[in-house]
Amino acid sequence: MPGESAPLLPEVRRVESGETGLLRRCGRSPALPDCPSDCAEGLRLEPLRERLLLLCRCGLSRCLPYCDGSHSPPASGWHARWRRFWHGD
Repeated sequence: MPGESAPLLPEVRRVESGETGLLRRCGRSPALPDCPSDCAEGLRLEPLRERLLLLCRCGLSRCLPYCDGSHSPPASGWHARWRRFWHGD
């Protein structure tokens, strides 16, 4: 609808073995899910193998830095839960 802002959807990030990063756990970063390098509270990311991460960008997740779907209303069933992550459904 015009004038309505779209929800801030999670980021799917591919991380490689040996890659390092710092992810925000407090939800106060304007650049979620990333954390400034001087932050003592960040979650140091050092994957041992390639993987895909679903990272929170709205700051509402109860398990930051990972998305738990809190940006959308509750849904029952596997299919309904996955549909929460897409616009226009």
